[in-house]
Amino acid sequence: MTVNIAASGSLRNRLVLTLIGGAAILALVLFFAIRNYATQVAQQGQDNILSASVSSILDAATLRDGAVELDIPYASFSMLSTASDDRVFYAIYQDDVFLSGYEDLVIASVSGREKIFQTAKYKGTQVRVVSDSRTLIGKDKRTQVRVSLAQTQDALSGTLKLISLNAAVLGAGFFALTTLLSFWATSSTIGQLKRLTTSVTRRGPQDLSPFEKPVPVEMQPLVTSLNSLMGRLDHSLKQSEDFIAEAAHRVRTPLATVRSYAEATLQRVDKEENRQAMRSMVRAIDESSRAAGQLLDHAMITFRADHLKRDDIDLVALVDDLVERLRAIAQMKDLELRLLGDDHVPYSGDPILLQNAVRNLLDNALKYSPSEGVVDINVTAKPRVQICVCDGGKGFPKEDLDELATRFKRGTNAQGTIGSGLGLTIAKDVAVAHGGTLHLSNREEGGACASLLL
Repeated sequence: MTVNIAASGSLRNRLVLTLIGGAAILALVLFFAIRNYATQVAQQGQDNILSASVSSILDAATLRDGAVELDIPYASFSMLSTASDDRVFYAIYQDDVFLSGYEDLVIASVSGREKIFQTAKYKGTQVRVVSDSRTLIGKDKRTQVRVSLAQTQDALSGTLKLISLNAAVLGAGFFALTTLLSFWATSSTIGQLKRLTTSVTRRGPQDLSPFEKPVPVEMQPLVTSLNSLMGRLDHSLKQSEDFIAEAAHRVRTPLATVRSYAEATLQRVDKEENRQAMRSMVRAIDESSRAAGQLLDHAMITFRADHLKRDDIDLVALVDDLVERLRAIAQMKDLELRLLGDDHVPYSGDPILLQNAVRNLLDNALKYSPSEGVVDINVTAKPRVQICVCDGGKGFPKEDLDELATRFKRGTNAQGTIGSGLGLTIAKDVAVAHGGTLHLSNREEGGACASLLL
């Protein structure tokens, strides 16, 4: 019985979404980190040029006859030229008295030797302003000259836009690459689980051997638990098989003794009513004995199929030996056993299992064939290796064909015939153990055919 287990989402999808989400966050962090760093570097570059320009202006200031003379060098403004033709503004003060430039330009109070940098709005545009001062000392006078120099940031904005675009492209490329790596990583990781699932699915119902292939550390507890479970199942199955075999053996021996007593009693009973009762007892004992024997055979087959050992054999010789041993039983029912097919059919398999399967097929054919009938055993190698047993009996009920090889299942036309419902099951288990199957069909001229396809 298959139990439907409720799914709680895809582990692969969760892993992919987690990795992609992390990649998106990292891409954004990368974009802003590059952009901020580039902004700092570009701003530092502009500040250095502004600093050099204002220093050159202050260096040109002199104090003569108590008056400040300042001839602004050409290089002071030429070094500020940019591809975007940024505008430059300046203001010069002497002791808070405006001397030259743009009087409305904000000038910061400068103390000491450190320059002051500001970003401000001027004439409707954003400018970068640097303020610096210098003290001039004359013969009998001491005065301070302050200079503010401002430059628009069109070139800087253009540079930052280009850097931002490149950073965005780099972040998008990083995200795309990380997404692809996420799919690859999840497929590689989940692939280990899929391989384990495939390994479990491909196993036969009797294969309870432990998994020995190396697995990732994270899957080791799962595989260890599976191996432990299969070990317990294997132990339980062996105990059950041993119990069935022992029980069948212990039941069959006393049944044989009881049958001999029942037959002896039947010979001494005169009343027909009692004789009929004794016949029914013998029949019941035969059915129980056959069931016990087939249970023993089934337990043996289950064990040997789980530990299948193949030998090189000739199927024709194997079947011929079995036919010779059953020929006396067939003659008691006036039946003829005919061995047909190829002269030799080499095969690699378990001879005990194969002989047991064919014997069960022959037992069924002998039971259901009418007297003076013929049972054909055809052993061929082409188109595939097969052993086909056909009789001239009632045939298989069409409505039961798909279920007759099920354990303890008997056809609707088998009433009144001794049987346990295990013969075809044993034959099918042997065929499956050898990688084949059991095919049941009816003959057009009447009778049933059971084919052991190997």
